[in-house]
Amino acid sequence: MGTLYTIIKVFLVKGIFLLCFLSAFNACKKTAPQGADFAELERNDSIFVWIAEGRNSANPLEERKALLQKAYRGAVLSANDSLKAKYFSRLSLAYLRIDDSLLFRNTNREAMKMAQKVSDTTTHAEAHWDLAEFLRAKTVEDSAYYHFAEAEKLFIHLNDDYNAGRMLYNMAIVQADVKDYTGSEITTIQAVELLTPFNQKQQLYNCYNQLGSVTTSLKEYDKAVEYFQKALDYLKPIGRYNSHALEAYNNLGVVFLEQGENKRALQYFTMVLDRDSLLQVNPKLFALAKSNLAYSRLRLDDKSELPQLFNTAVKIQDSIGDNFGISRSYYGLAEYYLCEKDTAKALANAQHAKLYAQRSSNNERLLETLKLFTSIDPKNATTYTREYIALNDSLQQEERKTRNKFARIRFETDEFIAQNQLLARQRQLWIGIAIGVFLLAGSIFIIISQRVKNQKLKFEQQQQESNQEIFDLMLAQKRKVEEVKQGEQKRISEELHDGVLGQMNGIRMVLLGLNKKTDDKAVSLRQEAITKLQDVQEEVRAISHELSYASYQKIHNFIDSIEELLKSIGDTAKLEYQFNYDQENDWDLLNGEIKINLYRIVQESLQNCVKHAKATKVTLDFDATEHILHVRLTDNGKGFDVKKGKRGIGLKNITSRVQKLNGTWDIRSAIGDGTTVSISIPNTDKQPTPPFNIEQTALQKA
Repeated sequence: MGTLYTIIKVFLVKGIFLLCFLSAFNACKKTAPQGADFAELERNDSIFVWIAEGRNSANPLEERKALLQKAYRGAVLSANDSLKAKYFSRLSLAYLRIDDSLLFRNTNREAMKMAQKVSDTTTHAEAHWDLAEFLRAKTVEDSAYYHFAEAEKLFIHLNDDYNAGRMLYNMAIVQADVKDYTGSEITTIQAVELLTPFNQKQQLYNCYNQLGSVTTSLKEYDKAVEYFQKALDYLKPIGRYNSHALEAYNNLGVVFLEQGENKRALQYFTMVLDRDSLLQVNPKLFALAKSNLAYSRLRLDDKSELPQLFNTAVKIQDSIGDNFGISRSYYGLAEYYLCEKDTAKALANAQHAKLYAQRSSNNERLLETLKLFTSIDPKNATTYTREYIALNDSLQQEERKTRNKFARIRFETDEFIAQNQLLARQRQLWIGIAIGVFLLAGSIFIIISQRVKNQKLKFEQQQQESNQEIFDLMLAQKRKVEEVKQGEQKRISEELHDGVLGQMNGIRMVLLGLNKKTDDKAVSLRQEAITKLQDVQEEVRAISHELSYASYQKIHNFIDSIEELLKSIGDTAKLEYQFNYDQENDWDLLNGEIKINLYRIVQESLQNCVKHAKATKVTLDFDATEHILHVRLTDNGKGFDVKKGKRGIGLKNITSRVQKLNGTWDIRSAIGDGTTVSISIPNTDKQPTPPFNIEQTALQKA
């Protein structure tokens, strides 16, 4: 039976380990975005702290660079590959924020390499994400889309739908950049499907805002208005004049401007500009709204504040380096001066619009500007038309190639997702089989374990009964010895009192009779003899009373056993002890089970004082109330930290014995300050014995 039990136990432990591994592999569920996995480590690790300070925009740029360089050197020297991957991932994002292309590429490459080496899928996905952001900023759309897609695949592998949805949103942005508006709309809808369960309002706002922009480009204006309104719905808890809400109002104005509803457009642009602090909070949006307001007024033939509105927008956009926006504003100025029939200024502003469109890679604005040139400069219209056609054809070819690349990447991603789902189903099947097997094994284990526990419990009960019988026999033997001793003491006391003392009284009386003689010498001798006899009488009386006290005093056999235990251990271990107890109580009336367990508890505690505490002195206190027995053992040993100290078999045995008696116990100790064990046990069987008046009994005998 023992061998079978061991085999099943080993099998079950290994099985549970495998099951836990499979469960952990499959345990990543949909969760809202959380902080870094190493949040606690990041607060204490010096390299993470340097990186965090290097990313803090409140610090001077040179100080940030120095901190990041310090962190980079520390990351290179780190021997922990898992931490190394995290270090380089954080560093690459920091260098991306300060626009250091060379160091970003180096740290990003290291982050990917280390993440693959240690199979850190999260860090690997984040590295692709950072690289995609970098490439998108450099207008390398196809590569940016590829790395966003790679990050999405890895997040899907982790069952991290939230971040997978964010990657789809970024992919949709890139698709819109290359005029793949239909593809961008489809991808954004997929992102919404993944993000909706998390109810992250900011991310859902971004998606619906993107859908509104895409459908505006597809000239599906009603749908665009619907999407922008939906985006605003997600911002309601934030407040109407949140900068994101103002961005949505500006986009709605653009929709109506594209539709030719210039008055409605004007209302939305005015609403955006009504925010007093918008220039400080979001100067880019402020300048864009100014430019759009000016353009809507131009469409309405309302030339008040023109061209000042355009010039204000250009000034702000130039100060913040918004080349994309400057191109739009100069284009509006060119149209304004064309309406004013000032060809020279119109041509100059159109040239500026073309220049900034090229700088910002805004090909759509570049095409519109070339088309405007044909109206401003009809003499060279053929040249502008030829340039327009050539650029348009090349852009269409390039966009077609890019869209084909996107399609291939998306196809590979879909294949990966399908394979992942198949593997997930297979894994679930195997987990189900494993759970069934281990439930069966667990049932067998529990049955056998219960049998073993029952046998062990039965043996312990038998052992407990045997111990109690032995202890009771020991107490009974001592009681008999004490009874014999008590009887002998009583007999001697009576002999002294009734025999010797009586005789002495007789002699005293005789001497008193002789004392009638009147001669001086006889009187002196008799008086001296009488005095001596009185001394003897008092001495015999004292002995009689002392023996009578020992005879009638209750003899505490249980207390004697405890005292012998203290003396035995004290003599062996050279341990000084003090035993305090209420001598008026009859401790032998305690329940037998209480006495034997209490004896063993004291014995175990004393052994701990000698073996572990290295004590030289102990104090044992017994105290009893009507219903509770209190025991306290204090030593002057070296003590220990109760919170950190391991509880061995001895303390477990004490706990078990106290629980059997329905009692409670506590251990208090501190390093260098000794240890105190306190025990409280219910005592319903104990009956206090009233004090025994020895002097009164002795007088009665007299």
